[in-house]
Amino acid sequence: MLLLHLSDIHFRHPVCNSDSDPDRPFRTRLIQDARERVKKLGPVDAILVGGDIAFAGKPEEYQAALKWLFELADACGCDHSRIYVIPGNHDVDQDVIKKDVSVQNAQRAIISASNKERELLRQLQHVETGPALLRPIGAYNDFAGRFSAAIFAPERVFWKADLPLADGVMLRIHGLNSTILSGSHTPEGRNDVERDLYVEPRQTALDPVDNVVNLVMCHHPPDWLTDADRFSDDVKGRASVHLFGHKHRQRIDRDPNYVTFSAGAVNPDRQERGWSPGYNIVRLALGTDAAGAPKLTVEAHLLEWQMSPEGFRPILDHGKDVHLWDVRLRNIHPRPPAPVAAPAAPVADPPPGGMEAVMSEDRARSIVLRFWNLDMSDRREISRKLKLTEPAEAGLPPSERFGRALLRAGQLNLLDELDREIAKKEKG
Repeated sequence: MLLLHLSDIHFRHPVCNSDSDPDRPFRTRLIQDARERVKKLGPVDAILVGGDIAFAGKPEEYQAALKWLFELADACGCDHSRIYVIPGNHDVDQDVIKKDVSVQNAQRAIISASNKERELLRQLQHVETGPALLRPIGAYNDFAGRFSAAIFAPERVFWKADLPLADGVMLRIHGLNSTILSGSHTPEGRNDVERDLYVEPRQTALDPVDNVVNLVMCHHPPDWLTDADRFSDDVKGRASVHLFGHKHRQRIDRDPNYVTFSAGAVNPDRQERGWSPGYNIVRLALGTDAAGAPKLTVEAHLLEWQMSPEGFRPILDHGKDVHLWDVRLRNIHPRPPAPVAAPAAPVADPPPGGMEAVMSEDRARSIVLRFWNLDMSDRREISRKLKLTEPAEAGLPPSERFGRALLRAGQLNLLDELDREIAKKEKG
């Protein structure tokens, strides 16, 4: 499985939507570089975007981001539905926080609580403060919904998705959300984001079930979180691959039980010390060691910007272009592929990943993407016709209203009907 990992793109309006954007050449070179590399490596199976897609969380920034990500996917031979996104601190619209006292109050209650886990859940479950906490990422949610990554309270403040790795083994991607308290302000107006970031334990449950390899995406690395030790222990003990962003420092850290990637920024601030755009291409393969024990072979291409001639070059590992590492795996028992002619057995229960796993299948993700590409009126009409929305949800933001509708379609086995209704609208 070939993954393209990038972070911190920082589309900044209005320049990102103009011909004079000084960061555009780096993004163009990245697409060109990726296109050439996949000619040798093969097509990319998934694009993993580690947050800070926008610069200030504005709708216009996501319009530019969507267009560029689709161009990147096309260059890499990656289906648009295989783009996975999480939010970063720059995806938070701080103007919303500054103007909305209910957001400030909810954030302060969590920050000052002696038991942050309990208080965060209490605030998220409240009919008013739950939506308020997520209001600052409203524009991000409208963008992320088409990638099945919209966030809504209280039950979906993070997401997970499954990709087939090999022989009945799944790669489970966990999209964590470290932004609920990002942009928090004291009554005096001081931003305490560095001190107050928090990812609650339910996000790092990362159930280490049989035949699942866990991969974690989180914008902020552990040292930016208040509960850093607990978070780090959970992730290192339960996930084989870790992807972090935010620091704009491209690194790979290897341990017998996991590998951690710290992403370089696609568009760091050009005044930043150590400025160097970068991205990663990572191949994951299931195998066995000399004793026959399962292992995950990681082949990583860490690519950073160079000048004269401008473009991306590999970060070397003792003189080699590729960073190679084997990660020990537990609870992995590969099954031989079923005979091609054998009929598929009926599935009585949801797969091990639950409804999130159902909705992460390629066909479901493609339906979700096509649904979001329709006009608002068409989305509303289809949701009403298939009875996918409840009257009480009429006032919800579109990302949550339609996000719930799409999950309901999966729960009610209505994906075939939804597919047909979308096709009718696409034909005009």
